[in-house]
Parts: sequence; C-alpha cells; structure tokens
Amino acid sequence: MASSGGGAAAARMDPEAATELARKGVTLLLLDVPQHTVLGLDTQVFSVGPRFRGIKMVPPGPHFLHYCSPSRHGNEFAPTVGFFLTTHPSQVVVRRWHAQEERLVTLSEEEEIRYSEAVKRFEFDDQLGPYNLDSFGDWKQLSSYLSQSVIERLEPIGGEITIALEASWMDRAPQTDMERRLMEQLREDKFAKKAPAQPERRGCYYTTIPASVKHRNISADELTLLNLDRTSLLETVLAKSYQGQEDLLLGELQFSFIAFMMGQSLEAFMQWKALVSLLLSCSEAPLHTRTQMFVKFIRVIYYQFKHGFQRTHDSRSSEDKGNSLFLDEAWFSRDIFLYRLSKDFLAVIFEAQVVDGDLLSWARKLKTLLETTFGWDLENNAANLIDEDDEFAPVVVEMDGS
Repeated sequence: MASSGGGAAAARMDPEAATELARKGVTLLLLDVPQHTVLGLDTQVFSVGPRFRGIKMVPPGPHFLHYCSPSRHGNEFAPTVGFFLTTHPSQVVVRRWHAQEERLVTLSEEEEIRYSEAVKRFEFDDQLGPYNLDSFGDWKQLSSYLSQSVIERLEPIGGEITIALEASWMDRAPQTDMERRLMEQLREDKFAKKAPAQPERRGCYYTTIPASVKHRNISADELTLLNLDRTSLLETVLAKSYQGQEDLLLGELQFSFIAFMMGQSLEAFMQWKALVSLLLSCSEAPLHTRTQMFVKFIRVIYYQFKHGFQRTHDSRSSEDKGNSLFLDEAWFSRDIFLYRLSKDFLAVIFEAQVVDGDLLSWARKLKTLLETTFGWDLENNAANLIDEDDEFAPVVVEMDGS
C-alpha cells in the first residue's frame, strides 16, 4: 500500500501509545479491494497494494471514504464512489469488494461480527495501514460542522455519492463556461474506464437554495435591493430549511464541498456554489444580524480554499494523488463566480465604519489567501465581471416602460 506518510507518523509513536490508539481508534476493514485501486479516507489517498486489508487507528468521528477502481492494466479508472461514515471509539467498519458491481458492499450481520472480533484480536493488524494523524488537523478543519445529523439529513439512499449516477441531473444543470469545463473534466479527463451500468437513483437530499428573491406587491427598485443584498433570502432559508440552526447550513456547506472535491460529484459542486453564492451576496447579515455566523462561514471557506484549491499538482506524488480535482486555469481566472462575489463581499466588510474584530481578521486572512492561491487582485476597482449565464448573478429588475 502506498500512503501519504502514515507509516512515518506511526513509527514516531511509542509501542504502548500505538497499541492504545489501535484499541480505541476505528478500524476500516476493506476486504478483496483490487490492487492499484485509488482509495482515499478524508484528505489521505492510498494506492492499494497486494496485502492491503484496510486502515487502522482512525480517530472516531465523521469521515469520507472514496475510491475508484482500475482496469485490468491499471491505466484507466472508473468514476469515483464515496460515502460518509460516522464512527465511534473502537468501532470496526467492514466492507467487501463486489467484483461485478465494482464497489464496496456491506456484509451480513453474522459475518461483520466475525470479522470485527478478528480485527480486535489483531489478526489483520499487519495488513492494515495506519491513519496519518499528521493530516488529521486538515480534515478537522474541513469537517468541523459535519455532525451525524447533517450526514443523515443529506446523504442519498444507500449512502453512495458518484457522478456515474448524475447523468440526467447534469443535463439540466446551469452551464456557465466554467461549469461546462468542469463537466468535461469529470466525465473525460480522469476517467476513461466506463462505469458499470446502474439504474438512476435519487442523489443527495440537498436543501433547495433559491437563486433570487421573488416578492409580489413591492416595487422593482425594492426587489433589486433585496437581490443585491440577500440577507432576507438567507433568513428565509435558515427559518424554513434549517430550523434557524446556522450550524446545519455550515454543515451542508462542508458536506457538499467534500462530496465535490473528494467524491467528484457535480451535483455537490452546484450545491456548494449555491450556498457560497447566497452567503457571499449578503451585506446586512455579516455586519449586523448574523456576524458570528459569518465569522464561522469565512473560516469554513478559508480552509476549503486552502486545502482544496491548488494551482499545480505533481502527478508523481502519492500525497497529492487524487486528493482534489486537477483544476484547470478557469478556476483561477477573474471570470469565475467566486471572484466577483468575494471582491464585493470583502469590500462590504473593509469599507464598513464599524466591524466586528473577528470578522475583520478572518476577512483579511481570506483576502490574502485568495490573492496568493488564485492570483487575484482584489484591490482594483474595475467594473465587476458578471457571467450572464450564471443563475446566481445579481438580479436587477427593470421598471415597466423603462
């Protein structure tokens, strides 16, 4: 098994501490996974070797397991399949590879108990790769609001997330130039191997995020203002869909980002974009009514950009292999929706006469990260670039007869 440094982390641990972590940590027993399968847990990615039987010493809590199976010669891969797990101390999670369906499946309760007892007797210990604790901090930053209730609320029936089941959804997705490029990347660049035929199934149970505010009996000018500052829309969505719980929304933002970046789901990208677009289009909420929520929101997207968006990848590095999409230059250009929204949002905070200290501090960190990661100039005052095909662009309502 090739790993991203987990062996080194385990080697630095004294034997007693390693044994204690092996007992209290979670074990993922993954039987019969084909050699050369690219398999990832959270931000860590492994190339499966001949003796691989799973991963041990996994910290309890939420995790995302994702994999793509190779062709016989290992040079082509099927679309990524991923699923979320909520794990508990000393738990053993058992899955077996189904050769015909080319996916991991659950075992009967009797088999699972038998294998779990064998794991606890350390019978598989030398065939289990250790979780790399050095990178656990990165995962915690990406999953800080990813509770069991968030996962159960959003995950699809059966739990599996894969673009292979999103064919009909992709046909009706809004297609800006950047999204068209993304679709081609997901469908062609990484995966030449055809996925096994599967019936169309319902995807994740994402919250519907309206692209604009629609109100009767108000003037066009008032409607334009409501769409330029979407605080009222945010309040409506929070009340109707999240029972007023801000952390549920932030959990969905993290769920969709992970499913997009690691599970390579286009449906997840569109949900992440909808949530980011809504929040970055608010002016009143961050400054006055939902300041602490926006401190948390900026922190969430800061770590998403830090860990997920990289300009270059070394394809020879096992540490980066499959860790995120090989994003093309469209992601770093100024015509992406993120540039306009981030620029306007940060301007609202920096130009406010009175602003919360934590909000200002995280806004400055985000600005620096965007300028260094994306190479954007967020200082210039050139006219904002708006993609007319983007359903989340600002809505300006024309008066009748104008």
